[in-house]
Order: sequence, then C-alpha cells, then structure tokens
Amino acid sequence: MSAVQEKWWKNSIVYQIYPASFKDSNGDGIGDVPGIISQLDYIASLGVDVIWICPMYDSPQHDMGYDVSDYEKVYPPYGTVEDMETLIAACHSRGLRIILDLVVNHTSHEHKWFQESRSSKTSPKRDWYIWKPAKYGANGNRSPPNNWRSVFGGSAWEWDEATQEYYLHLFCVEQPDLNWENTEVRQAVYTSAMEFWLKKGVDGFRVDTVNMYSKDPAYADAPITSPGSDTQVAFSLFCNGPRIHEYMREMNDVLAKYDAMTVGELPSTPTLEGVLRYVSAAEKQLNMVFSFDTVDLGMGKDYKFLTKLRNWTLPELKTVTRRGQDIFNGTDGWTTVFIENHDQARSVSRFGSDKTPELREASAKMLAMFQCTLSGTQFVYQGQEIGMVNAPEDWAFDEYKDIDSTNYYHMVREMSNNDPAQLETAMQALQHLARDHARLPMQWSAEANAGFSPESSAKPWMRAHDNHTEINVRAQESDSSSVLSFWKKMMRLRKEYAEFFVFGTFELLDEQHGEVFSYLKRSKEGSVLVALNFSEVPQDFEKPVGELKLLVSSAEESERAELKPFEGRIYTILN
Repeated sequence: MSAVQEKWWKNSIVYQIYPASFKDSNGDGIGDVPGIISQLDYIASLGVDVIWICPMYDSPQHDMGYDVSDYEKVYPPYGTVEDMETLIAACHSRGLRIILDLVVNHTSHEHKWFQESRSSKTSPKRDWYIWKPAKYGANGNRSPPNNWRSVFGGSAWEWDEATQEYYLHLFCVEQPDLNWENTEVRQAVYTSAMEFWLKKGVDGFRVDTVNMYSKDPAYADAPITSPGSDTQVAFSLFCNGPRIHEYMREMNDVLAKYDAMTVGELPSTPTLEGVLRYVSAAEKQLNMVFSFDTVDLGMGKDYKFLTKLRNWTLPELKTVTRRGQDIFNGTDGWTTVFIENHDQARSVSRFGSDKTPELREASAKMLAMFQCTLSGTQFVYQGQEIGMVNAPEDWAFDEYKDIDSTNYYHMVREMSNNDPAQLETAMQALQHLARDHARLPMQWSAEANAGFSPESSAKPWMRAHDNHTEINVRAQESDSSSVLSFWKKMMRLRKEYAEFFVFGTFELLDEQHGEVFSYLKRSKEGSVLVALNFSEVPQDFEKPVGELKLLVSSAEESERAELKPFEGRIYTILN
C-alpha cells in the first residue's frame, strides 16, 4: 500500500496543546479556548495536521483537568461548549483535525456519578466505582484492602467515613477509579465522554492511562520492593488486566462509526508482544499508543525523582528507540514518535543541553532531526518547536504547582525531618524531571508574561520563564536560522521523504558508541543515513560504505569530517 493510501493519521504530525498554558485571551492569567482559536494560523504555519487538546472539561483541577467532573461541559475559565464548537469548525476550515483527551479510568470525586456512588452502600451507582471493606489487624487497627501505591505516592485507597469502606484511586485522592467491570459504566462513558464530542466533529482521542481499566480481580498485595514502606509499586496488578482487550474492542466499535483516531497512553507494557496486542490492525483496538521507554530513561524505579541527574546513557537511548521502531517489522501495528508532552520535563534540558544559548539551540535542532526521522505518527508539544527549556535552577519550590512535584517534596520533607541536604537533592530532581516545566506559559514574545497574557492582566497561573525575552515565537519567526525555522524545515522534509521517515524501517548502526547516534532508514526507494551527535564536543562518526549526499545538517550546509557539538546530519545513500 502506498503512503497516499494509508490511514490519514499515519502521516500526520500532531501538535499538543495544554490549554491553561497556551494563550490567555481575556487577561485572567489562565489560557483558554478562544486563545487557542486566536493562534490557529500560527499552528497551521508549522506544517502540522492535527491538534490535540489536553483536558478542557469541567473539573476542580486537582490534577489539572485529569479529574473530570462533567464530560459534557467545559471548565469555565477555559470557555464554553460553544467555544469548543467554534474551535472544531475553525480547525476544519484550515484543514486541521482535532483530537481531545479521553480521561475515563477515573473521574473527579465531584462528578455526579461518584457523588451518587458514595451516598450509600445501596446506591444504584455504588458499583460504578471500586469499593472494598477495610482489613483489620489482630490489634483492631484498620488498614487498606491491599498495599498498592498510588501513582502520586501514598496508598491507592481512601477511607470513606460515611459508608465505612475504601475506594480505589490510582492517582490522587480526588480521582476515584471507575469500575469498568460494570456494563452501565462503560455505556455511560461511551455516551457522555466520547459520542457527545464525536457528534460535534472531533476527529479522535488521546486515551489517558488506557491499560488501567481492567485490574487484577483478586486485588492481591503487590510484591515488596520497598521494604520500609507501607505501600508498594503495583503496576503489574492494575495495568493490562484480564479484560482490557475486551474493553478496547468494545470502545473501538463506537469509534469506528466516526473513523476516529485513537492514541493510547500505555505505561508498564515493556514487551513488543504486549504493545502489539493493542495496536495490531487485526485486533481492532487502538490505532497506536505512547510507550514510555524513551521519556522514562533516567527516572527512579520507586519514585521517578529518586535518581541521579541525567542517569541514562546514549546506548540505552538507542536500545529503547529501536524497540519502539521494531513495531513495524513484519507486523500490522503502528507507533508514535515523541520526546515531550505535558507530563515530561523539556527534552532539550533532559537529552540535549541548556547550559549556553549555543548548545541549547544546537541540541534543540538536533533533537528535532531525531524526532522527525523516526517512523510513526509524530507528536510535537507546544513550545518544543522553539526550544523551550526547564525552569531556572534558582526558582524556589513555591513556583512548582503540580501535585506530582509537591507530593514528592512534602514526602521528602516529612521523612527527612526537614533535612536541608535532602531537600536540596529533592529540588534538584524537580528541576530536572518535574512535569511543571512543560506547563510554563507558552513563550510568544519578549513582552511581559511572555505574550501569554496581556501586560495589564492578572498574574499568569504559572510564572513565565525568565528566558522568554530571548526564546519566543516572534523573535524566531523572522529568523531563518532559528530553532522554529529548523523545525518547520524538518517537518516539511518529513512529509517530502515520508517513505523513509514516516514509513521506513529502522536499522541501528554502531550501537555502543557513547556520543553519536546513527541509523539507516530504509524503504523500497533506497536508504538514508541519520547521524546525531549527542555530546557537547565534536565527534567523528563512521559512514557506511557507499556514496553519500548531504541532504541536511542542523549546523550548516557544508561537508566536514566531524560532527559539531549536538549537530545532526541526514545523507541520502546514492548506490
């Protein structure tokens, strides 16, 4: 099948938008839907095909909208359902498609379904969530049903005094898990969370925590990996449960009526076979998934922040990249390409260098080349295209807003008895890996508030990065050598050479080299060579046998024997 005949979403580039931080249209300090509408021409100018809107549903915002209190309403500071209808139409008129975040493993504790569920043990909706009785020890002390740890730390169970049972929350206390075993729950999800928006014209969904809907029905204790803790990491017991593929096929039956695209968030699924069960076209479940091998590099096992800084090697990055690209080899599966999203620190700070402006720009361009030459559907996160970086090291803890960050810092403070050295280590970890970095306001200009909010407006909900005067859209749009201009160039090249960069097979070269990442992308048309210097010093690299023609360099258009610091090159192989 030719690239032209493939499904529309395969050769698409998706631009992810975090509504609170993208563009504030009314001066209240919070981004909104009219703000997104005002920047659609900019988004279209990038050369992307689809926008993905992070949760804009009504929510008390305990987890930035991933705690939905009403799927059929919009969070008032973001706008209205009518604003969303305008956005959908405005996208379509520009040839853009639009997908939404589908958050249906859990709801907010303020959702009417949960309010009814917790009203009494005899409520018709009691079984819509996961309730369990307490355990009692020999001394009569009450404890949760099992030792599962919440993704955000602490027990995954919360005691409900009124009905004298625990409810499950794999995330924060305010996010009770829905009981997908209940047929009524699934039908309500399909109607309220999916078809309500599909009928309004949305083109698909990014499906949040897609493999957590089916839990191990025994609700057994997780293995002890943290001997000193009351709670244990339990992903093996609440991911990829026994009925998950049944649920995915049922969900797909609804989506197929609308030719809707799906991309699932798929943590803790380490094997190719496990991933293929979700994305094989024959299985009729999901079009593609986000696997987290790349973005999880260097994170701690028990707590992601409990690690050394930059605790990864280039051979490790090569291995996980190959694993993601191998989904194509001899299968009917599909994959995604991303190194940033709303849950990750900025890629330049993690995988490149933000030490100096020169290294920052060089590594941002090199990472753009890396991402644009890998096969699959590409996802670009707002600000990635201008090389936004992590918050400065001298920012105080009170600038960090995310529940994942604040929970960890408070846990360290409590467990260390306010030890200054341990708190400093915790802050270093936050500065490197916190989700907050992706949530700083989009840097539109050198003006106050980075052009995110009008100058005379309320203080933005998160502080704009100090470097917005030098890193911003307005400055880069008129600069042909900017990171933004290079991203646009690479996205055009990706489309022009789609048979290699979108649909081609991946062959890793020189796997153990610690500084240079080189690989071939092959198609029936031939081969191209990609060589990327992931270091701050010049590097020699071994060219394969054959005549090479330089297609593009991220540094300058000239032949040299060595790669500059953080330079990337693409060669066509002529014979």
